[in-house]
Amino acid sequence: MGWKLALHMGTIDRAPLEVGLRVARETGWDGIELRLVDFVRAIEAGSSINDLLALVRSSGLPVTAIGVERGWLYAEGAERQRLLATIEKVCGWTEQVGAPIVMSPVDPQPGDLDRAAASVREVGDILATHGKTMALELNIGIPQFRTLEKVRELLARARHPNVGLLVDTYHIERGNGGVHTYQDLAPGEIAYFQYSDVPNAPMAPPVNTFDRLPPGEGTVPFAEILPILREKGYDGYLSYEALNVANAERDPFEVASEAPTASRKLG
Repeated sequence: MGWKLALHMGTIDRAPLEVGLRVARETGWDGIELRLVDFVRAIEAGSSINDLLALVRSSGLPVTAIGVERGWLYAEGAERQRLLATIEKVCGWTEQVGAPIVMSPVDPQPGDLDRAAASVREVGDILATHGKTMALELNIGIPQFRTLEKVRELLARARHPNVGLLVDTYHIERGNGGVHTYQDLAPGEIAYFQYSDVPNAPMAPPVNTFDRLPPGEGTVPFAEILPILREKGYDGYLSYEALNVANAERDPFEVASEAPTASRKLG
């Protein structure tokens, strides 16, 4: 059985939501990953959230995840309440469009790990009331959580069944994680999977993660990684998140059409 493939809206970042849905459908993707910012931009342009959710449902594309804003691990006071309210709101959207996953980046600034674990438990309780799972992502540009091991440590400390691990090939490869990083994962540990390829060149300083490539054009050993995912019991979508500044001025149909065939050849 082949993998189910989703187009992450960040891959065609400047495309409006309605265009992104059409692009994903017409270029051969099985689903689409949306972001909070996709809805915010459309609302600022005059759309209502009810109309947008209806638009997503009418597209016929499964929504694999909706992303939320980072910063909630360590936020305090009014900002914390705003971020938690946003997560609650996005959970409601996932219910309306049938998305199983709420995706979240980690915080950009470091802090106490026990404090972060308490935040994970609090957010996990929000997810649980909606029957959803949050997938928490490492980021090579963030010192505290730049490796998968550090995010796993946080999740192990929090021990909440509704918050799991987001595995991203770009960040793992940039962090010199290697195939063993995937082999070390426990069966059932992967909540969600994002992928793109990594240029065969050092990352340009300062940290720039907007140089991602279609699969097969860089150094990620997909032929070794994908069988490991199967062994670990992951059968969800592979979400193609190829953030690249060079794509901003390109036709989104052209950008989105580069990866489906190449992805299906990976295994």
